[in-house]
Amino acid sequence: MHDLLPEALDELGLILYPIASEAGREAAARELARRMMAGELKPWELTFRINQRYGHELPLTARLAELDDEYAFLEYGGDEEVAQIDAEVTTEAHPRVPAEPTGDPT
Repeated sequence: MHDLLPEALDELGLILYPIASEAGREAAARELARRMMAGELKPWELTFRINQRYGHELPLTARLAELDDEYAFLEYGGDEEVAQIDAEVTTEAHPRVPAEPTGDPT
């Protein structure tokens, strides 16, 4: 199965990223950002998942992890502050959603 999967995905025009590679983690982060932009996740859910999975280590998502920290500090904050962070998350996530997959899978 492992020998056939890369060839089958290539025939379909899909890229197989090694899960532990930086490209694989970036692809997963982009998918989470795409889901948020599609309304499937709330901005705080995106930042929470990014921070839980990658912390501040992945350069592509470091700012999203920082914004998750900001949500945590808002435990007693108002709706206006939450809306401001939501807007920053949306701005930060938007360029993470490519029209088509790009990049070298290695």
